[in-house]
Amino acid sequence: LDAGACPDDRVRHGLHRLSACVRKGDTIARTGSDEFAILLENLHDQREVERLCQKILSGLSEPIFVRGEEISVTASIGVSFCSGDVADVAELLRKADNALNRAKKDGRGRFCVFTDALQAASDENLHMESALRRAIVEDALFLCYQPKLCLQTGQVVGAEALLRWRHPRLGVVMPSRFVPLAEECGLIVPIGEWVLRRACQDLRRWQQLGFDDLTVAVNLSTQQFRHGGLGAMVERVLEETETDPNQLVLEITESLLLEDDDNSRSQLDALKAMGVAVYLDDFGTGYSSLSYLKRFPIDGLKIDRSFVNDLPGNPDEEAITRAIIALGRALRLGVIAEGVENRAQLDLLMREGCDAVQGFLFSKPLPFDEFVAALPAG
Repeated sequence: LDAGACPDDRVRHGLHRLSACVRKGDTIARTGSDEFAILLENLHDQREVERLCQKILSGLSEPIFVRGEEISVTASIGVSFCSGDVADVAELLRKADNALNRAKKDGRGRFCVFTDALQAASDENLHMESALRRAIVEDALFLCYQPKLCLQTGQVVGAEALLRWRHPRLGVVMPSRFVPLAEECGLIVPIGEWVLRRACQDLRRWQQLGFDDLTVAVNLSTQQFRHGGLGAMVERVLEETETDPNQLVLEITESLLLEDDDNSRSQLDALKAMGVAVYLDDFGTGYSSLSYLKRFPIDGLKIDRSFVNDLPGNPDEEAITRAIIALGRALRLGVIAEGVENRAQLDLLMREGCDAVQGFLFSKPLPFDEFVAALPAG
């Protein structure tokens, strides 16, 4: 059981609440600063444990008063069972911890029971993490580039760098499969720096081939902001690759602006001071207040493909798309639509005044050489 990062006062109150929830004869032990283990014996069935878990979650969720101040404690619970008379305590705790981690990932404030399927998923994650660490060392990661077209001129004005992993058994692995794992285990910070450096290097190569005016867009993870030192890293990469900051676009998600207002603002200010452009990716799918658009140094918005998919013909999606474009124009922000796959979508976006687009209508993401070959000459 994990009661969050609790000060000692809350831990003491939490332990008192736990004692009131369990049965007489059950054993409670504090195993960490904010973790407890509960040993339950003489159980009749799993439902009895589930009822107890719900009782604990409800009991701990009630506000408590410490030094006259009302505070709350939330908890997540992992459950493992011992079958037979002999128990491997270390194995039981490992399985319970595995289930606890799943409960946290599923939103906290809940319980999860260990299963063989959960173990299989955990083993697969460990295998993928190990393989991903090797991929970084063995240079098995690579970038593809999807062109961005200016709707006013019809010219390619830049590209978004998209990460891929060449896996020896699985083939090309898409980022949706491994980026969440990289964020969870801390690998996203070195991977993020590698992506930025490679994208800037490729931008320089485009320039040497005569494509001087292209920009390159790189996605940033919220973990890179949490880790700290993002501005210093970007500045170092720009200097080492001799990249003009005005040709680099960094894409962030709305969730970043909700996490740590002051920290996010200071790091974004540092990026803007370098001359780097910052776009909000997947705009409209998060929970940000529109006030963030004036409080944070944002240069543009990307209309999420989920809105573009049903264009034209879906009145709601059309209204949202028009509103985002109008909002961008009113705030003097650039607007890019992603996921454009047919001419009807393009025509609507052009009529509404969208600035740029990307999508399969023009090109799928391409490796460096194929991307260069697809660029119009001169």
